[in-house]
Amino acid sequence: MRFGLFYEHQMSKPWSDGDEYRLLQEALDQIELADSLGYDYVWEVEHHFLEEYSHSSAPEVFLAAVSQRTKNIRLGHGIVQLPFEVNHPARVAERIATLDLVSGGRVDFGTGESSSEAELGGFGVQRAFKRDEWNEALDVVTKMLTEVPFAGYRGKFFNMVPRNVIPKPMQVPHPPLWVACSRRETIHLAATKGIGALSFSFIEPEAAKEWVDDYYETIKSENCIPAGFAVNPQIACVLPFMCHHDEATAIERGLDGAHFFGYSLAHFYIFGQHKPGQTDIHEEFEQRRSLFGFDKNIASRQGEPLGAQVMENGLGALRGAIGTPSQLRDLIARYEQAGIDQIIFVSQCGRNKHEHICESLKLFADEVMGEFHERAIEIEAKKEEELKPYVEKALQRREPARQSPVDYVIGAAAQI
Repeated sequence: MRFGLFYEHQMSKPWSDGDEYRLLQEALDQIELADSLGYDYVWEVEHHFLEEYSHSSAPEVFLAAVSQRTKNIRLGHGIVQLPFEVNHPARVAERIATLDLVSGGRVDFGTGESSSEAELGGFGVQRAFKRDEWNEALDVVTKMLTEVPFAGYRGKFFNMVPRNVIPKPMQVPHPPLWVACSRRETIHLAATKGIGALSFSFIEPEAAKEWVDDYYETIKSENCIPAGFAVNPQIACVLPFMCHHDEATAIERGLDGAHFFGYSLAHFYIFGQHKPGQTDIHEEFEQRRSLFGFDKNIASRQGEPLGAQVMENGLGALRGAIGTPSQLRDLIARYEQAGIDQIIFVSQCGRNKHEHICESLKLFADEVMGEFHERAIEIEAKKEEELKPYVEKALQRREPARQSPVDYVIGAAAQI
């Protein structure tokens, strides 16, 4: 099992001058600490216009700053939005390659298409075509990262003449590819394309096993035709996180933040009515949280095994990895048994305090993480050996990198 940290850069209202500066500086400090403690990944989202929920609109800038504050932790785009109206493929390829170079080859390239109306409508992305745009853009960007020169493209949504897209990434043929997944069918889609699945659903370990089994069966099948020029067979799950020796203290420090994370997400993606610059999501959360599965009384029950959710009388409330080292050890072992490759912790959420997040990261690293890291080395080696022949066959089904027409010439601009 590997461990990552997930950042939306949440900033609940009310806001004061300097809050965004403090938010980013504290996040950098947390990640620098995590790197020194041996955490494996940091994942940074790309979102736009999602007030309070996510102030992370330029992840490439933030991750570049992270790259200079850390030495070993991998830098995950979780994710880059690929619809063409949001990001031009050449700019995506250039940013990914440059970040890979300045970080010494530590980038993981997560991709996605977005689904909030705030973002899709803001950029003029048609919901009916966003999956097709993601699919086409992923093909374009991987070619740009690999082909010397990029041989051009004529697609349904995107056309471009040949150009040598520079620089090229340090990792060859390109950084590991991932896709954001919120449903089982998207995880299956990830497997058909030979890319990692970033599951942002709060799924129980026992249910996760069904997703994992289908994913790896698909990787081994003829249905796996890699989207890129390498296969990245991994599944990661996201969980709220706060660790303390006293369970009640862990709940007090972490539960409200986790519940605000879930509520604010649902506000933009499921049930919210948002007035830009006016709506106070946190105020609504405090008034309506229990109506949407964020009941503090249910989730605060103590002394029981942890799960993504706590159930009572048919009602569920989000809990996740909020508890003692012993409770977290048992929960993560269940995900490990299910075959999950990485747990991604969400701590910077709601009004969670910087000092509590740092304390939690250190306690977990000191008392829990090491034993899972030790087993991960053997588990990963065994998995790589098992999948090797299937990966080789999958890559043979992938169209190779193309050559640019030998007679293609770019003329200089006419001189005045």
